[in-house]
Amino acid sequence: MPAHIELIVGLGNPGSEYAQTRHNVGFWLLDELSKMSGATFQPQSKFFGETARLKTDDHDSWLLKPTTFMNRSGQSVGAVASFYRIPVEGILVVHDDLDLDTGMVRLKEGGGHGGHNGLRDITTRFSSDKYLRLRIGIGHPGSGSDVSKYVLNRPTASEEMEIQNAIARSLEAMPDILSGNLQKVMNELHRKKDQD
Repeated sequence: MPAHIELIVGLGNPGSEYAQTRHNVGFWLLDELSKMSGATFQPQSKFFGETARLKTDDHDSWLLKPTTFMNRSGQSVGAVASFYRIPVEGILVVHDDLDLDTGMVRLKEGGGHGGHNGLRDITTRFSSDKYLRLRIGIGHPGSGSDVSKYVLNRPTASEEMEIQNAIARSLEAMPDILSGNLQKVMNELHRKKDQD
């Protein structure tokens, strides 16, 4: 991994009809991060998304919310990475994860896409899966045939509270993630939810 993360991508679908759905928790986290830091998102047509500059004491990073639909996320991520010469290892992708219970958080280096269309497209675009992922658990509907409807619907009030708690824990860990203290973050995030 590089010394720090240069690009943080939140995955989601554009449009108000998707804004509160489970599939958009990546957008939710980036919106909270931008509020905390005072960063302002601006539409960037050449990047097929909205970008903001996150300034910290140690270094700056780009924030990106693709405005392509989920299955074209790689187009947006690839455009930013190519323009700013960001290696795939310098990218953090924040996304919803069906394989984690609602409210769980996991930090992961590389690996498969797990059926997530956004990750699939990013991996295809870079011909590499060596980017960092912050996985926010949304639970599973129980049947594969129900997945599409499930991710494109709003979580229940209690589920949304769990997800917001997961986002808050993730934001607390963000300085260490950006600085490359990944093992520390993994130990803390993974242990914290398991003890709840």
